Order: sequence, then structure tokens, then C-alpha cells
Amino acid sequence: MRRSRTGNFPLLRTYSGTDDFIQLAEMYKETINIAWCAIPLFWFNQMDGRGPWDLQGSIREHQKVMGWYGQNNIPVELNEPHHWGMRDSSDVTFIVSAFLAAYNARAFGVRDYIAQLMFNSPPGLSDAMDLAKMLAALELIQPLANENFHIYRQTRTGLLSYPLSDPAARSHLSTSIYLQMALKPDIIHIVGHTEAHHAATGTDIINASGMAQRAIESAMKGAPDMTADPKIQTRTHHLVAEAKITLAAIQSLAKEPDLDAFTDPATLSLAVSSGILDAPQLRNNRFARGKVRTQIINGACDTVDEKGKPLSESQRLSQLDKKE
Repeated sequence: MRRSRTGNFPLLRTYSGTDDFIQLAEMYKETINIAWCAIPLFWFNQMDGRGPWDLQGSIREHQKVMGWYGQNNIPVELNEPHHWGMRDSSDVTFIVSAFLAAYNARAFGVRDYIAQLMFNSPPGLSDAMDLAKMLAALELIQPLANENFHIYRQTRTGLLSYPLSDPAARSHLSTSIYLQMALKPDIIHIVGHTEAHHAATGTDIINASGMAQRAIESAMKGAPDMTADPKIQTRTHHLVAEAKITLAAIQSLAKEPDLDAFTDPATLSLAVSSGILDAPQLRNNRFARGKVRTQIINGACDTVDEKGKPLSESQRLSQLDKKE
């Protein structure tokens, strides 16, 4: 706090915590005049071992704190989809969770929404397929925007994607941010190049910021439109179509016809426990199935069967019905 009152007086944002959410939010507002808050939808609870709430309860509490920030006219970021991506979920699941995050933010009164798009999650993605995935996420959430719900794009480099080698890590930071500029982000969250080796020091942060600034300036001088690549466009359209199938499956879980499946905590929790939303690294998790298989194929992360053959969402979801 004291150090933020020096230099260029930076704005501060933090996470919503794991319990006592409203009290913590009030404290943030009173002490650091929080710029915006990062809130998960499915995480920071017993499912990932980082909080005391069960899955359904934490979804409900996260929705309440979204509402509090919305009432206080404080922007909200849902740091949601990369938690699935870092657990090797398919690109489709990443995109579906990005939509659900934005949908819930709007439903619970957030006016200024920061859509976080973490690249390189999982780290094996190619730049082209990573960019296609982000374009698909934006295509799904952009229709939610209106005069009362403003969407801002925030990009960042993958937390798990940095190499240990310092020169390679510096190169990765710069090239990743140059790629991110294709999305015309409003905010760039700089993940320090030392992430794989040690927590960033003040000097590391200054160096990382310098590299990022150079990459941003180079892109703003006139970068080629990478989003126009036909392969990227084809993949984007494919992912949007597949994600709509998954979202329809979640809607089908609603136990009452007038219930909004995309905001009902019981339905969202069931979407995880039933396997509609799943990731390989959730195996042996008591809230999720962890049965899905994914694989990097031609730079994209797709669902596959036992033999490594890609599965469409329709095929994957039909198989869930056959399992207990």
C-alpha cells in the first residue's frame, strides 16, 4: 500500500479471496481504493484446495461478491478460463467457461467487465491455434455487451509456459505479447519472464515491462493482421460451433423450465460433476470426473478417445450418458 503512493501512483487490483468475500471487498475499497477485482466462478474452493467452500456454495458466494462490486461501480475481472486451460482442458471447455464467466458477471450487475484471456494454456498450443481460441471466446461473449455491460480485453502470457532459460524466457514474453496485440487488448497483464525460476523482483518487473513495452510499440506501428489467416478463421468458427453444443448441454441440466442454467449454482455445479465441464487434471477430484482425455493435435488442444482419435463435442457428450 505505502509503495503504491510513490512513483506514478499505480492503481491496485487484487483477488476476491477464499472466504468472507464481502468483508474483504469492503476492506479493499476502504484501504487501497481497489481498481478492479479478480473473481473466479468455479475455483478457489475445495475443488482446487484453495478455499473452504464446496463447489456449489463457492459459485453462489462468488456471484454475491460480483453483485457487490457491481453495486459499488467497481470493475470485475473473472479469472476463469485459464484455470481450465492450465489443467489441460480442451479448447472448447476453455471457451465455454469464458462465456459463462462473462454471462454471470452481467447477470449479477457488473457494469465494467474485464475479460481475461491467458494465452499458452496449456503451453503446448501453437500461436495460430491459441489466437483462434481467443477469437472464439470473444465471439461468444461480445454479444453480451450493451450500454450497461462494457467488455474490456485483458491478455496475458501463460503462467505455466515459461522456459527456465533466461534468454528463452525473455524471448517468450516478447513474442507472446506481440501475438496478443492481434486482439487489440485494452489491458496487458505482464507475467514476468522469471515465472518458471523465481518470484519476480523489482528489477525483474522493470525488465519485463521494458520488453513488453517494446513488443507493444512494435505491434502498434503496424503489425500484420494475424486474425485474417484462413486456418485461424476456420478453427475459430469450428470452436464457436462446438462450444454452443456444450452450452446447450448445460442448459439441458436445468431442473425447472424457467431456471437460468448459466447462473444457477446447482446447475453449474452439476455441469462439472456430470463431466460436461471437465479437465484431465481433475482426476480423483470429488467434485469433478477428471475422465476426459485431451491432446495437442496440430497445435490445438482437442478431446480424444482412448486411441487418441479426436472427438467432437456431440460424440464426447453422448458418451457421458453411458457412464455413471
